[in-house]
Amino acid sequence: MTALRVAFFGTPAFAVPTLERLLDSAHQVAGVVTQPDRPRGRGQRVSDGPVKAIAAAAGIPVLQPERLAREAFEAAFAALGADLGVVAAYGNILPDWLLATPRLGMVNVHASLLPRFRGASPVHRAVMSGDRTTGVTIMRVVKALDAGPILAQAEVPFGPDDTAATVEHLLAVRGATLLIDTLDRLAEGPVPETPQDESRVTYASKLTKTEGLVNWSRAAVEVHNHIRALTPWPRAYTFLDGARYILHRSRVSAPSATKSPPGTIATESSPQKVIVVCGDQTALELLDIQLAGKRVVSAGTALAHGTLQPGSRFSNA
Repeated sequence: MTALRVAFFGTPAFAVPTLERLLDSAHQVAGVVTQPDRPRGRGQRVSDGPVKAIAAAAGIPVLQPERLAREAFEAAFAALGADLGVVAAYGNILPDWLLATPRLGMVNVHASLLPRFRGASPVHRAVMSGDRTTGVTIMRVVKALDAGPILAQAEVPFGPDDTAATVEHLLAVRGATLLIDTLDRLAEGPVPETPQDESRVTYASKLTKTEGLVNWSRAAVEVHNHIRALTPWPRAYTFLDGARYILHRSRVSAPSATKSPPGTIATESSPQKVIVVCGDQTALELLDIQLAGKRVVSAGTALAHGTLQPGSRFSNA
């Protein structure tokens, strides 16, 4: 097998397993292209992104263009001499001239079973939809959003209490392995590429903070899916007496015996459990909760301390 020179495009933690597997593979990482350093964390200090940190530790050249304008970036990218570009959550649209520069083009590690969930938030939308299986796709990068032909796919099952964070990690690890398998095949010659079925396309729109507001009139399982889909960002939230509560963990409970409006903390709630009535009298147990500006506590602790009380009602979206 002839080793390929690879230009790697990626920025967040999702891309790290793929870069690490590339560095351990027979292929050579010629350089890494990642987003410019941004303020991060609660203190908003400027620091290296996850991919840049890995590349710097490995002594790999790092490029951080503000824009992928041809006149500003073409010479630096061409100097890498890459046979192939690999994209994993880079965070920017790649222009046509860039796609055409490596002799083998560019492939992308996408966190869904395309054509389901093209777009910015495939993991979150899969969890929010109540899916129990998602997957990862290695696809040819083309001008249209996530529309290129498929080189390889792998299914990844996950549990009813997995969050977007845990599912994303599963996909990142599986995608790294699938990517290396695909590159090994590309090094030997052309790999079959299967066009996507346009009749089955769905889109995973970008998340917004306002999507976090919980609608308690929905069934408990839908509210549960909403909470775990927005973990770790932007988090689901609700209001009680004008105070904002962030919902970190939950689980579907037995139907409530309390015939109360959705959003009501059921009277069967105990010092250890906080049960909230949802649509059709289904019920959701809140496990971890956070009053805005305070630390995360168990919902039972909030109940025991009087922060929450049976009969109180969270506002409905």
